Amino acid sequence: MAGVRTVVLVLCAGLVAALLAGCGEDDESRDATRDATRAVAELLRQRSAAVREGDEAAFLRTVDPQAGPYRERQRTAFRNLDALPLAAWTLRPDGPVPADGNRATADVRLAYRLRGYDAGDATAAPRLEFVRRDGRWYVAGPAPGSPPQPWDQGSLTVVRGTHSLVLGVGHPEGRLRGIAAVADRAVPDVSAAWGASWTRRVVVLVPASQAAMGELLGAGPTAYAGVAAVTTGRNRDRTPADRVVVNPEAYDILGALGRRIVLTHETVHVATRAHTSPATPLWLSEGFADWAAFRGAARGPRQGAPELARAVAAGKLPRDLPADADFGRGAGGERVAEAYGEAWLAARMVADEWGAQRLVALYRAVGAATSREQAVGPVLRAELGVGLGEFTARWRAYLERELG
Repeated sequence: MAGVRTVVLVLCAGLVAALLAGCGEDDESRDATRDATRAVAELLRQRSAAVREGDEAAFLRTVDPQAGPYRERQRTAFRNLDALPLAAWTLRPDGPVPADGNRATADVRLAYRLRGYDAGDATAAPRLEFVRRDGRWYVAGPAPGSPPQPWDQGSLTVVRGTHSLVLGVGHPEGRLRGIAAVADRAVPDVSAAWGASWTRRVVVLVPASQAAMGELLGAGPTAYAGVAAVTTGRNRDRTPADRVVVNPEAYDILGALGRRIVLTHETVHVATRAHTSPATPLWLSEGFADWAAFRGAARGPRQGAPELARAVAAGKLPRDLPADADFGRGAGGERVAEAYGEAWLAARMVADEWGAQRLVALYRAVGAATSREQAVGPVLRAELGVGLGEFTARWRAYLERELG
């Protein structure tokens, strides 16, 4: 029995030692994470202050001194930022910073505001790598897969229009001024359709290429092939600092009227953001944007929605309003084009039969609803006096009348 007790005691002692060792490792890991989080938070505070104060030397002191090419890119990025009308700029860790020895990778929260253009903070969530040298932490570069910001993609040219701010990389200033002129015309057109209760300013980003646009938006190099422009974050949140991103390759193919329609459409999304919510169906948000964009264009339904016109002429009258999925690239190019036409003519019908002010009221009321189920049908009845079924029937008759 004594021998058994000895064995048991030895086993227990070994188990306790192992548990204590494990606890020690956990404590060390927690301490390392706590220390790295504090150090990185201070580093990002210094970096933010350098940007706000225009101190290039202080900004570069936050960058890994051994990251030669990255340091040069950061010098360019700082000068790009220094050319912007920044009203606010803050970087902070977006959670704990787990350290692996002298290296760490962490999500960072960026909040900034462009003076005269943003009603609230624009936000981004880059993922950065950090390195510790001689007891001090530095930014070592972006983590793989972290989308860049516009100022990270090369030397930035900043053009200020009457109502627009255009930020371009790799384009002549004259070309960017042309885009600013189109955006300047879009802003009052949007206000005439929607009203003046928005910033009445638009920020346009023009990456160097279609592939650079994909990189900027966290997508592949061909993800936006054939898409002339998009608005960041559209229809999914109410951020008050949207950006219109132009695909230079698709935009250049358009004529003057096409460019005007595209930028007016995207500017509508900027103006209506505060009243667009998950309750807003895409047929209403996209249809309203097209309605506002086509108002000043001498293009009827057959010219503005040729794909839908062909379908209706062939006897393929849609049975229902387009679903959100019909606007996605997975639906196929022809179906997407038809969906946009269907949405535009739904909004156009409301303006024709109930009036433009009632269309705006419908949009605002749907966006204020708490859910999709509580929005479309009840709001249609409250604003237009018809339920979803009757509205759909009238829309189908309108399509047949305009396109059949």
